[in-house]
This record gives sequence, structure tokens and C-alpha cells, in this order.
Amino acid sequence: MEALELISSNKIFGGYQKVYSHVSSELGCKMNFSIYLPPQADGGDSALPVIFYLSGLTCTEQNFITKSGFQRYAAEHGIIVVGPDTSPRGVKIAGDDDSWDFGVSAGFYLDATKQPWADNYRMGSYINKELYELIQSAFGNLVDPGRVGIMGHSMGGHGAIVSTLRNPGLYKSVSAFAPICNPSACPWGKKAFSGYLGEDKDQWAEWDATELVKKYDGPPLTLLIDQGAGDKFYIEKQLLPENLVEACRSVGVPVILNLREDYDHSYFYISTFIGEHFNFHAKILKA
Repeated sequence: MEALELISSNKIFGGYQKVYSHVSSELGCKMNFSIYLPPQADGGDSALPVIFYLSGLTCTEQNFITKSGFQRYAAEHGIIVVGPDTSPRGVKIAGDDDSWDFGVSAGFYLDATKQPWADNYRMGSYINKELYELIQSAFGNLVDPGRVGIMGHSMGGHGAIVSTLRNPGLYKSVSAFAPICNPSACPWGKKAFSGYLGEDKDQWAEWDATELVKKYDGPPLTLLIDQGAGDKFYIEKQLLPENLVEACRSVGVPVILNLREDYDHSYFYISTFIGEHFNFHAKILKA
């Protein structure tokens, strides 16, 4: 088992919000991740469901655990919550911190194929293989491997949906706040995909939820998408949830799109509706 180093531990709503670091073989650097252990994890006889939360552009593992207020709902439902960082850190690739929407803090939860990014920018494999397996082994006495969900925000919403569609059955439940739903068709996605993957649009489609859902052939799945109608990135056509909804409906994949009047892209919005998302996941993971 990989060695974990405890960075911090804080009691909240009867459980413990912890942050650990470990050396990632996929990314070639030290990585932090957060894990919330609800009160039910203390001496409980049964393993608990787990939700992975993927954060958005410019974020670390800290934003969600300090701003969303999710711990109240995780404690209520008895759900462990894991939050990885958003990109490799400290690998020192030329240009990796030149812009806020590419490179550091902008890994897009894919496996890069274009140099110089291909060796380290492997967030897809990091999330869905390395970290997934690390949580199962390091917290194996607490985690139920058959009850795992995933959610995310913005770039992380993209990551959550794509991770679910690319790995049928790995995640039983999935939801997203303001996800980048069709990155092949928006400025953020075009910049990231051309930088990490090159110009082959067939490769882009392998990391685009709107394209992936058209060929999804896994266990039954319902997508929950939450979108603030006052979100400037929604208005500027960076997120394109309607494209994903249309694709889902064309192939009969159930999808819920909640359009929230006047809400923006921030954690004020996420904290308002995070309880609803935990209710959604709990119904599926605890059924």
C-alpha cells in the first residue's frame, strides 16, 4: 500500500475532515487529497458508501472542503467523501502556470497524449485507477467498494460525468454543478484538448460527455446536472448543458437538468444545493 502522510485533521459535524498526501505513480509527483470520515465511520460495523468530488479550474482539494458545507449532509447520510487535487503539482513543465485555464490547477481529468504533458498530466487514470484503488486499500475497513458515487463542479463536473461514462459500473451515482458538458465545442475545452491531446477530434470525443453518452452501454444511470441561470460561463456558452441533455435523450439515458434562476458559478450556489445532491446520491448508494 502507498504510504500516506496526514497533513491535517479537523472535527466537524461529529466526523473528521482530513487531508493526506501521497506520491502518485501516475502523475510523478506528491499529491494531496481530502477525505471526510463521517461519525458513522467511528467503530461502525458496516462499510460506508463513498463519493468522489472533483473540483474546478484554479482549485485545489481545499475549496470544496472549506466552502461548500457538504460535511453536514455527509454526516447525516453516513457517506465518506474524497476530494483530489485538480492537476499535478511541481512537475515544472515549461508554460504550466502561464494561464489559469491550462496546466497547473487545470488538468481536465484526462490522460494527455501530447508532449510535454503526456508523462504527468494523467488525471483520468489518477482518479479512476490510482486514487480509487488507494482509497479502497488504505480505508478498506470503512469503504464499501460496491457503493461509490462521483460529483464535481465545472471542469470537475466534466470529470465526474466523463469518468462515469468511460468506466461503466465504477460509479453507481453521478451529479455535477455547472459542468463543462461539451468541451469539444467550447473555448475552455478546445484550448485544453488541443494542448493535452493534439488536433485529432476523435481523441477529443473520448473525453467529451456529450459524445461519450451517445455510445454508453453500461448499467442503468441517471445524470443529475445543476446549472445556475445567472452563471456568466453558462451565458458565454462555455458549459453547454443543453447539448448533453439532447444527447442523453437521443439514446434514452435519463437526465435531470435543474436550471437555478439568478444563481452563478460560485460556491455560494454550490452550498445552496449541495444537500439536494447528497440526497440524490444517498437514494442510489443506500438503496
